[in-house]
Amino acid sequence: MKKTKKMAETVAIKSAQVFPPDTNYYGTLFGGKLMAHIDDVASISATRFARNPTVTASTDSVDFLRPIKVGDTVTLKAMVTHTGRSSMEVFVRVTSENLITGEEEVAALSFLTFVAIDENGRPVEVGNVAPETEEERWLFDTAPARAAYRKTRKDHSKELSSFFKKL
Repeated sequence: MKKTKKMAETVAIKSAQVFPPDTNYYGTLFGGKLMAHIDDVASISATRFARNPTVTASTDSVDFLRPIKVGDTVTLKAMVTHTGRSSMEVFVRVTSENLITGEEEVAALSFLTFVAIDENGRPVEVGNVAPETEEERWLFDTAPARAAYRKTRKDHSKELSSFFKKL
């Protein structure tokens, strides 16, 4: 039987400096580049929790709140916020920091879902995650509503997929 782990035990942090090749015409970080960083750090968090390989089941949301400029440092903090039988919801908070001024801002927020798998690629059970802080409790308590929305969105995607097979 899998045990319960504290959310803090699942934290993964990644930092990178933003260089000109990472940016668009406006000198801000490409959204796709940031999404790759998000998926990477979320995968580390999920795998740290499950202690099994994990795969991305969905990127539930990525909200870009502030532009991340060339020369800034981007820091991503991920943690598992809720679990199902084999799935894990992972929250990622992205901050940008101007290293010269020290100004730091939340630049993006994201929720992803990962599934733990065995050596044959089949889902395996994961344990439970336990919140300790007020922020963690909020993320944990609001997870069922996000899960319900995720299910509705997935059902809609299946419907769309069926429609587009006909075109």
